[in-house]
Amino acid sequence: TLSGLNTYNFVFLLLGILLHWRPRSLLESFSKAMPSVSGVLLQFPFYAGIAQILTKVPNAAGATLSDTIAHWFVGVSSNATMFSFFVGIYSAVLGFFIPSAGGKWIIEAPYIMKAANVIEAHLGWTVMVYNIAETLPNFINPFWMLPLLGVLGLKARDIVGFTFIQLLVHIPLVLGLLWLLGLTL
Repeated sequence: TLSGLNTYNFVFLLLGILLHWRPRSLLESFSKAMPSVSGVLLQFPFYAGIAQILTKVPNAAGATLSDTIAHWFVGVSSNATMFSFFVGIYSAVLGFFIPSAGGKWIIEAPYIMKAANVIEAHLGWTVMVYNIAETLPNFINPFWMLPLLGVLGLKARDIVGFTFIQLLVHIPLVLGLLWLLGLTL
């Protein structure tokens, strides 16, 4: 229906964008109005829009982008173990661009779970692979640390040197364990 909550959110966001005209002005107003949650609050309507485009807009052949991505995952994965490994890499890479696990799951779940069903991968393990690999970008993009950074008066650049070393150590460790544990299912 046209009068749903998503429609109102879209209209208000669009009005805000049009009235501010410049993205910088919109961001500054958001920051003044809601200093502690402005960045998060502004991101989620865009995640919902991306999810709609992925799952509802068909191409000329009638398939959605979600269907196409699921087909790609099935094509590159010879078995459920390799599928888990590729999902882990994909989830970690996407986590650099979408720092919210909930926002990522809204976008990824339709095609990841569709591909898992086709390749007959364990659905619970697929969700766990997503969750485990999704945490890797948090070393560089410390979404979990935002409140602490605010309290301590630090910037992300003050800690990223330490967290980058942790990322380098954990990438091969986590992806190797995902592959190894995937062999047990």
